[in-house]
Amino acid sequence: MSATAEKPGRRIPEVPFWAQIIAGLVLGVLLGWIARNQDVTWLVTTLQKIGDIFIGLLKLAVAPLVFFAILVSITNLRKVNNAARLASRTLLWFMATSLIAVAIGLAIGLLTNPGSGTGLTAKDGAKPDHAGSWLDFLTGIVPTDVVTPFTELNVLQIVFMAAVAGIAALQLGDKAKPILTLSESVLALLQKALWWVIRLAPLGTVGLIGNAIATYGWDLIGKYATFTADVYIGCALVLFGVYPLLVATVAKASPLQFFKGAWPAIQLGFVSRSSVGTMPLTQKVTERLGVPKEYASFAVPFGATTKMDGCAAIYPAIASIFVAQIFDIQLGFGDYLLIAFVSVVGSAATAGLTGATVMLTLTLSTLGLPMEGVGLLLAIDPILDMMRTATNVAGQALIPVLVAAREKILDRDAFDHASASPIDAQDEPVEAAPVPAAA
Repeated sequence: MSATAEKPGRRIPEVPFWAQIIAGLVLGVLLGWIARNQDVTWLVTTLQKIGDIFIGLLKLAVAPLVFFAILVSITNLRKVNNAARLASRTLLWFMATSLIAVAIGLAIGLLTNPGSGTGLTAKDGAKPDHAGSWLDFLTGIVPTDVVTPFTELNVLQIVFMAAVAGIAALQLGDKAKPILTLSESVLALLQKALWWVIRLAPLGTVGLIGNAIATYGWDLIGKYATFTADVYIGCALVLFGVYPLLVATVAKASPLQFFKGAWPAIQLGFVSRSSVGTMPLTQKVTERLGVPKEYASFAVPFGATTKMDGCAAIYPAIASIFVAQIFDIQLGFGDYLLIAFVSVVGSAATAGLTGATVMLTLTLSTLGLPMEGVGLLLAIDPILDMMRTATNVAGQALIPVLVAAREKILDRDAFDHASASPIDAQDEPVEAAPVPAAA
């Protein structure tokens, strides 16, 4: 080896992943501004294609990833003591934090009146092609065949089939071992492939942010200024207020340390706008925060498809008030209770994909509000979805930490030493990560 190669000082320093994301954000805003103000059509098209390809690559892995992650996570519970208790407490914490989030959303909406003074009218809206309802939600859980949910990316039906397969595998015992071994191998393969997509996040950021600025500009944001601010403030209160308070009081741990460990997943959620696409990284950071692998491999996939404080609690609460004010409809105390109910029970309808349209239509239909309200919000949705998904992902990492701490299976030493390392340091599949065993 040459003397030059032996000198570590000559190496090009590695750029941290968070710095790459920020650089992508800045470059995306700049290129989007240039494309819009200079009317550079080819640049708008290029930014759109880059963003679409990145989201398309994430969605490509969603169906098989959800299926095998849920299946394996359920079977992994056999390795954990008090599995039923862990699962029930996880669900209870999901519901409790959703109630807190929806209460914050309702309070902000009632204080700020986001639909007043926008200049928008009922004529500006349009009915969506399909509106969600409770009947659709309940009957749509069970698929009519095993192929359509994967081709049409119906995550709720995929979760149902995976749960049935996982429970059946537990009942079969040793006879199911070959299937479980294959499922674990396929899951590791999918996670490895998804890591490669995640490494493209800075480039995807350029396309997604750039296209949003080039397409919508600042004028559109101005019309929805109060509504946009409400959603961001509501998510920020939950993300940087409620969650740290729960870490400090329930887990008896440092909120700053939690954010330090969870930040790589939170920032990827902000960029990708997909809880499921971020799931492998969310599971990785959750394990690095000291949550046992066997429990984390259940709680995180479960949360990635059902735990949606941003999309299913804060957003529909504020959006319902916004739509009601645009259409001059008065909401009463009973309506606010219905919003809270839908947020807690119907959050699985969001299914961890980009956007929260299904959840919004479900809420509006429950309240009897016009479906044209959905059309009013579609244009601004990509900008809102970034903050919503970041909040979702943070909650999906938070709940396993809280439950593990309460059950005294949290590795405190691992939590205290978790770091926001560059993405390259997490390039191995989640299953390979060394974590403490459950007590």
